Amino acid sequence: MESTKEKPVHTPIVDQFKEYADTRLKLIKYQAIEKVSSILADAISNILLAICTLFAILFASITLACYLASILISNWAGFGCVTLLYLLISVLVLVMKKSFQKSIINSFIKKSFN
Repeated sequence: MESTKEKPVHTPIVDQFKEYADTRLKLIKYQAIEKVSSILADAISNILLAICTLFAILFASITLACYLASILISNWAGFGCVTLLYLLISVLVLVMKKSFQKSIINSFIKKSFN
């Protein structure tokens, strides 16, 4: 007696391996696209944040200089005080340069591995 059931057709192992490799390649490509787009989005948002922060610092500095100029009754003294403040900040950053560099490098490494 012959059975009416059909035997299941198995694809050869080579075809299954090719399909697996194609799927794996697509997955790697999509993961790379996700990583690059995440890094680009983070970089663009950080650049925009830096620009906005710089404008805020610029206008705050001008405001502070004008305020000090009105208190000291001398424009050059008000703007000179703000200049000295920035000079002091620059010296502090220069002294702490290594620790700033390490923290920036660590944040880039963490972002690239997340």
